[in-house]
Amino acid sequence: MRKDHIKILCLLFSAMAFAQPKKKQSIKAFSTAGRSITVYTTAENSSSKLSETQKLEFTKAEQPVEKEISVFVEPKKQFQTFMGIGGAITDASAEVFAKLPKDKQQEFLNAYYSKDKGIGYSLMRTTIHSSDFSSGSYTYVQEGDKDLKTFSIDHDRQFRIPLIKKATETAGGKLLLYASPWSPPPFMKSNKTMLQGGTLLPEYDQAWANYFTKFIKAYEKEGMPIWGISVQNEPMATQTWESCIFTAEAERDFLKNYLGPTMAREGLGSKKIIVWDHNRDLMNHRANVIFSDPEATKYAWGMGFHWYETWAGGEPMYDNVQKVHEAYPTKNLIFTEGCVEKFDASKYQLWANGERYGASMINDFNNGTVGWTDWNILLDQTGGPNHVGNFCLAPIHADTTTGELIYTPSYYYIGHFSKFIRPDAKRISTVASRSQLLSTSFLNTDGKMITVVMNQSAAEVTYNLCVENKKASVTIPAHGIQTLVY
Repeated sequence: MRKDHIKILCLLFSAMAFAQPKKKQSIKAFSTAGRSITVYTTAENSSSKLSETQKLEFTKAEQPVEKEISVFVEPKKQFQTFMGIGGAITDASAEVFAKLPKDKQQEFLNAYYSKDKGIGYSLMRTTIHSSDFSSGSYTYVQEGDKDLKTFSIDHDRQFRIPLIKKATETAGGKLLLYASPWSPPPFMKSNKTMLQGGTLLPEYDQAWANYFTKFIKAYEKEGMPIWGISVQNEPMATQTWESCIFTAEAERDFLKNYLGPTMAREGLGSKKIIVWDHNRDLMNHRANVIFSDPEATKYAWGMGFHWYETWAGGEPMYDNVQKVHEAYPTKNLIFTEGCVEKFDASKYQLWANGERYGASMINDFNNGTVGWTDWNILLDQTGGPNHVGNFCLAPIHADTTTGELIYTPSYYYIGHFSKFIRPDAKRISTVASRSQLLSTSFLNTDGKMITVVMNQSAAEVTYNLCVENKKASVTIPAHGIQTLVY
């Protein structure tokens, strides 16, 4: 055979070899072999606050009987990829932080953002100009400037931007940051004020879409990458504070005709856009209208939701989250806001407030949610500042007269998830056999399984943690929450 023919054949075989599809890396199967369990506990009427309380070993599991209580974990059944847990850096939080002594500022930063010294937040929300949790209403442009020539984020440089940067540094240099507007500027609205609802005037659709892109570029120029935005905070609420009404059809049309195309045109097409950003009660209708529209849905990364549907006196509508996930499985779900709504200093240590967080997080994750964001990370001894008197509770409060930091049960309940479940973890099938217990599990990328168990009852419960053909007997205190790491 001629040398040139041999050369051609070698090249052909080489090309064919490179053209073969690469074998997918097999995910290493989870096994309990050689693993022990470390249990961390927080409980009412005890000194346990994210405390290591037990070290356990797996033993062979028998068929459980009905009188036993069990938590069943099936590692082979994996679901959504975890994005992160965090809270909102509002103007109020940043202003209170600035009033703290330097040592308390560092303690606060570590408490939220350090994986070792605190609870390891990995997610952050902020506002596009003012919300109720600002000392007053403001925008980034002079009133009437439809061309946005006066656009400037100088207002945020005093308090908010420094805190965002310090939080990011404490978190190791990376925090996933997204932003939400409470209202367009007054001149763009039907009621000519940022407050009391109103709607975006059609002649300002493009200007308002441009405003989003200017905000993103301005923040990124300051070294703060923006992961995404939501279209409108609570678009069906006429509030005494900054608010703006978008019906489902109005949000759909603004997204597909203005915001989505403008983001793409400005080189921001990779940024995520979150729709709804309001309570669980009406989320299914909003999903149907927006996600069923072929043009609008291509711009929507997913749906954000809050927990305030209980204002009407009912229970949290957890099933609505699952129904959206069931109907639109390719869309992401993220909890974008929740807080204990009415400030009362006598309820700083009310245990039910922490349990509200635990129940919501477990149910939301089990229903397909990929990320979970608390509201204000810090408020003062009045539950503010808030320029319309809408004072609330936060997981951490600061008494600005003494410099004291006050840690509430909510902080510890959130920490049972955020400290241990890390970004890119996979949710794992987990079910409790009795209603006293709520549970969820995630498999971290380092191979460690994290199971969170919450006891809603007033009695101590002993349960079996059952993982494949192994089990361990665990005792959880009354009104307690545990994280099991194995």
